[in-house]
Amino acid sequence: MSTFTTSDGVELYYKDWGQGQPIVFCHGWPLNADSWESQMIFLAGQGYRCIAHDRRGHGRSSQPWDGNDMDHYADDLAQLLDKLDVKDAVLLGFSTGGGEVARYIGRHGGKRVAKAGLISAVPPLMLQTAANPGGLPLSVLDGIRAGALANRAELYREIAGGPFYNFNRPGATRSEGLVQAWWMQGMMGGHKNTYDAIKAFSETDFSEDLKKFTMPTLIIHGDDDQIVLIEAAGKAAARLVRHATLLVYPGAPHGLTDTHKDQVNADLLAFIRS
Repeated sequence: MSTFTTSDGVELYYKDWGQGQPIVFCHGWPLNADSWESQMIFLAGQGYRCIAHDRRGHGRSSQPWDGNDMDHYADDLAQLLDKLDVKDAVLLGFSTGGGEVARYIGRHGGKRVAKAGLISAVPPLMLQTAANPGGLPLSVLDGIRAGALANRAELYREIAGGPFYNFNRPGATRSEGLVQAWWMQGMMGGHKNTYDAIKAFSETDFSEDLKKFTMPTLIIHGDDDQIVLIEAAGKAAARLVRHATLLVYPGAPHGLTDTHKDQVNADLLAFIRS
């Protein structure tokens, strides 16, 4: 496996496919780099270098007790890009990975980044507050935490089999393979790491990070996303990011990189080539 060790001693796994302009992928919770495989195999086949890592505490990376927060995630990403000397990258983040992308640009700037993409992403703020009434109530997130402590295997099965892909919608055709793949990736992550990450992805405010974006940015969001609500996420982010293009997928769920992968792939390719 390809791995490197961060400055605070965390071993991170990464994959590096193909050649050409680099495209760097940051994954969602509680998944790993494999969740991007439909986009990576497509774009690598189109002549791009596709790089993705397992976030600390997730997948094949090591499981530190501390440091499961957005600042550490962003700093880990910065160290990976420095190690690989990535330049003129297209930096793409799905869900929690969108927060990682935003915080990376907020903390480290865009010197290595030519373009950015936020797909079903959590910025600017997922949590419902007085200033963010369209977000998710804290009680919902507390319920996820309680479910993780009680039986995270069952929690992951319920999320994947329900709201993540909208398999709980009337008339939906459930893919047991997608559910099992999601569950497997989630269970590869550390219990403490994935638990801490709930706070990291939901309570971090990325508003100031988004204001620092200077590169062309593509925002993709489904208008039936039950996990990260479009009004508080995709639409709100598009108002804060200069040079942003918002694509709304009618009826699409949170996990649209799987359910709508052909459309996502085509839109990403057009954006990268533009």
